[in-house]
Amino acid sequence: MEFGIFDHMDHGGQGSLSQFYEDRLGIVELYDQSGIYAYHLAEHHATPLGMAPSPNIFLSAIAQRTKKLRFGPLVYCLPLYHPIRLLEEICMLDQMSGGRLEMGVGRGISPIELNYWGINYDDGPLIYKEVFDLITKGISDNKLNHNGSSFQISDMPMNLSLIQQPHPPLWYGVANPSSVEWPAEKGLNIITNQPVEKAKEITSGYKEVWSRLGRDEDNLPFLGMTRYIVISEDSKKAKKLADRAYPKWRKSFMSLWDLHGKKPVGVTYPETFSELADAGQGIAGNPSEILDKISLEIESADINYFVARFAFGDLQLDEVRESIELFSEKIMPELKGGS
Repeated sequence: MEFGIFDHMDHGGQGSLSQFYEDRLGIVELYDQSGIYAYHLAEHHATPLGMAPSPNIFLSAIAQRTKKLRFGPLVYCLPLYHPIRLLEEICMLDQMSGGRLEMGVGRGISPIELNYWGINYDDGPLIYKEVFDLITKGISDNKLNHNGSSFQISDMPMNLSLIQQPHPPLWYGVANPSSVEWPAEKGLNIITNQPVEKAKEITSGYKEVWSRLGRDEDNLPFLGMTRYIVISEDSKKAKKLADRAYPKWRKSFMSLWDLHGKKPVGVTYPETFSELADAGQGIAGNPSEILDKISLEIESADINYFVARFAFGDLQLDEVRESIELFSEKIMPELKGGS
């Protein structure tokens, strides 16, 4: 059992943007000191939901501010990248971090964001596949050649290289059990934010494909599940913080959809943290309550990677720090000991 972090990097009113970035880097340093395995950063555009629209810039700062923490995007929205630029930056980040880059890939979940870039949402999967194939091929070849529908590259020398071979570990977000075939065939690590019952369907489906391909279950990649988490020695305080911060996060999540008068694609979130907790996607309480809840969810969903969302909404640095410290001191050792 390992533990990760997912971060939208939403700006819910924590002062100036420059201070927000500095506080977030301080939080990431704390993850590094607390034994967290990896930090996963979302990519969004034109919305307060994601204040790291160029993830590699923020990740390059993380590379310099941390020692052991692995990190990467969840996900690179591949249709928005020219593959040469992305490929070269992936190589740089892996080298600058001493081989700690984790590489999440996806098509982008928001048609509105893609449209701002002049990309039709329905064209996303084809562009995504071409960019994915090109960057994984480019990583392994000394010269890059590609003749596709969107990109044509001829005999481009690859002077940059990776520490991790053949490429950094790959990650994929899964919301639907029917979507496990491709990541399982490719051997990708996965993360879901679904409630326990659906998360269990996802992990079971992944393992079924894995077994069908004749692979040893001992070699399974990470099968992860993420939850919003607020922890305090005072359970009432934790729930009060979650009740205050979550609606700010949800407002950021809904901002572009509301602006365009549309409903989110593929995912919905309730209006209150209490409803989120009832849906099985958020947990707030004291360490004992959190430990009991997470232990049950890990067992029920059959995961080997638990991913927390500690920083969201308008939670302040000291409030997030309390959750991280209690999680690392009182919860992680118990869960690792039982894994």
